[in-house]
Amino acid sequence: MIETIEFVLGTVSNTASYLRLWALSLAHTELADTFLKLCFAFAFKGKNTGATIGLSLALWPVLWTVTFGVLMCMDLLECFLHTLRLHWVEFQNKFYKGDGYKFRPYSFTTILNEVLEE
Repeated sequence: MIETIEFVLGTVSNTASYLRLWALSLAHTELADTFLKLCFAFAFKGKNTGATIGLSLALWPVLWTVTFGVLMCMDLLECFLHTLRLHWVEFQNKFYKGDGYKFRPYSFTTILNEVLEE
């Protein structure tokens, strides 16, 4: 019974983890579309073709900088979360048992003392 509950909780946890990554991917797409529409909707409001071209050329670096900055931060967050998910959720659920021996850091002094005592 306990194993069934653990299995169901693990499945829900894995699904929620993948949904988080999917939501970041969707937000990435929607933000890129929103930045493009907001920037060029402002430029194309004018009736004069020269003003429209001038505003478009002036707003292009702004659009590129803001979009690149925000979307790169989101991409970094997405990569970090995916790596964290793979290391924590997948590794912990499948391979980690926690029934080993106590960690002892490698030390030449400790080894030398053990050899000299024998």
